[in-house]
Amino acid sequence: MSSHKNLRVYQESMDYVTKIYEITKTYPNSELFGLTSQTRRACVSIPLNISEGASRGSTKDFCRFLRYSLSSTSEIDTALTIAKNIELIDEKQLNELIIDLVSLRKKLMALINSLEKKLSG
Repeated sequence: MSSHKNLRVYQESMDYVTKIYEITKTYPNSELFGLTSQTRRACVSIPLNISEGASRGSTKDFCRFLRYSLSSTSEIDTALTIAKNIELIDEKQLNELIIDLVSLRKKLMALINSLEKKLSG
């Protein structure tokens, strides 16, 4: 397999990390060890798991790590919804971030499905 850095989903996940860091900079200091940290860790885990899985050397392991990345998207979705509910972000910000998150989910699922077809084929 070519480098994980060539994968579009990896590149987009790296861009998403930057967006999340920018938005969470606006969270109050009281959330630094709460929602700020949790949201950032979940987001960073997406490209980290893509890169770790790609380095494992087996398609089965790569799929497992891609699923970890996929799980992190659900965690981010929930964290952003909480942030909106407690008025740390507004509806427009939430919608923009969710659109990008859905795109990441779709790309992760497409890659997982493609790799699993190779495994079963």
